[in-house]
Amino acid sequence: MSTLAVVGAGPQLGMSIARRFAREGFSVALLARNGEQLEKLAATLRDEGADAGAFPADIRDADGLRTALAAAEERFGGVDVLEFSPAPSLADLRNQPLVDASEVTVESVLPEFDLYVRGGITAVRQVLPGMLSRGTGTIIFTTGAGSGPMIAPHVANVQIATGGLRNWALNLHASLADRGVYVAHVALAAMIGQGGPDAEPDAIANAYWTLHTERAEPELVYDAMPEDWQMGTVADKFVVD
Repeated sequence: MSTLAVVGAGPQLGMSIARRFAREGFSVALLARNGEQLEKLAATLRDEGADAGAFPADIRDADGLRTALAAAEERFGGVDVLEFSPAPSLADLRNQPLVDASEVTVESVLPEFDLYVRGGITAVRQVLPGMLSRGTGTIIFTTGAGSGPMIAPHVANVQIATGGLRNWALNLHASLADRGVYVAHVALAAMIGQGGPDAEPDAIANAYWTLHTERAEPELVYDAMPEDWQMGTVADKFVVD
């Protein structure tokens, strides 16, 4: 049985991705900071018939993230699909607010690098050796569309980091293309659960399954914003505690 690990799992998109892969027979490892909430999500998946486990970890804690992923690998016999989708909690945003491009400082960017870039590299370095030894695997990074295709100057400190993660993802796709491991980046422009059927988490999750099965393009720009959207209402992705 194959295993999906969702790093940054939350009750909206993360759960929909987990359910989509579970329907195809995948075991599911959920990783996020809030262990109590995470166990509730895993229990819901188990009640629905999935083999699922909760592995609490703070993405900014490299040792903790490695330990949690290693535990998931040990329990399920490896990670075949890694979906990396960190997002700040409301508390994070209070402590480390979004910063306009004209106000960016080094201090406002470094925590975002810890979350997105350091976290992404740490997660990949843990699961990639197993994928390469098996000759197959999928890695999908998720960021807001401001990582590249969309210009949103009011969240510039985040986008400096997510732009770096996107760049690495695209280069990783090219580096691993002939070694059996497929890498993709999802640039997500959506108010999840609002704005129409394409913005529903289950609809977005179907796109992740298509990326995994078709293994073609290095990037999906998923645009589900309503026609009358306002720049100030765009969320990077979703809030997970």
